[in-house]
Amino acid sequence: MTDSNNRPQHLPRPVYERELLRLQVELVKLQEWVRAEGRRVVVVFEGRDAAGKGSAIKRVTERLNPRVARIAALPVPTERERTQWYFQRYVAHLPAAGEIVLFDRSWYNRAGVERVMGFCTEGEYRRFLAQCPVFERLLAEDGILLRKYWFSVSDTVQEQRFRNRLEDPTRRWKLSAMDLESITRWEAYSRAKDEMFTHTDLPEAPWYVVESDDKRAARINMIAHLLSTVPYHDVPEPTLELPPRPPSTGYRRPPRDRQTQVPDHAAGLIR
Repeated sequence: MTDSNNRPQHLPRPVYERELLRLQVELVKLQEWVRAEGRRVVVVFEGRDAAGKGSAIKRVTERLNPRVARIAALPVPTERERTQWYFQRYVAHLPAAGEIVLFDRSWYNRAGVERVMGFCTEGEYRRFLAQCPVFERLLAEDGILLRKYWFSVSDTVQEQRFRNRLEDPTRRWKLSAMDLESITRWEAYSRAKDEMFTHTDLPEAPWYVVESDDKRAARINMIAHLLSTVPYHDVPEPTLELPPRPPSTGYRRPPRDRQTQVPDHAAGLIR
């Protein structure tokens, strides 16, 4: 977002929070449609480190049923997994009927970090570029709704976010030596992304780029776009009524001093 003078402009928080809540209500409707219709949805989140993928995933899922919408964030492959067909361990996390799976990074690791950092061979990389379109077309042909989002962040904003993480003890865990290495390999990652797009931006599964220097705007734009691409509709809700509480039959709670209570830390904050 820019103003009339082409200067960066951030989405105001009150506007953001109001629209986010509206979109999250729609996400709940999408969830109920997926469950009622037995549909399968896969959303892939990719992009540079600190581009805002994780925070976007959090806003998508925070009001959804975790039994319907789950996050797949796979760790480094084991020695056994390294001997499997590359896509095999990702297939195990694909949704069944009535489920939504959000991949916090995905099979595209091979086209990004593995390619740039030398964690795969040239042959493995070329095989991925050849097989990935086939793999994704198979998913689409089988009825899976596949959406792929690339979160794009500028080098200056990425560096500032890295600095913020270094200084924040609650977010420092998000920063690794490999994240910092990405600063020195900015152009290599850019070339890898461009080549990845050339081979995998498919009619059946196109890439959608989310400009994410403004995190609030990025979340709103991504969620609104996702909703616009799925033909969901309202599902009638069952009628629920609270039953009347039955009369007491004489039950009495045991004395509190017979149970181990959690200390009242909160009370000490207001004394």
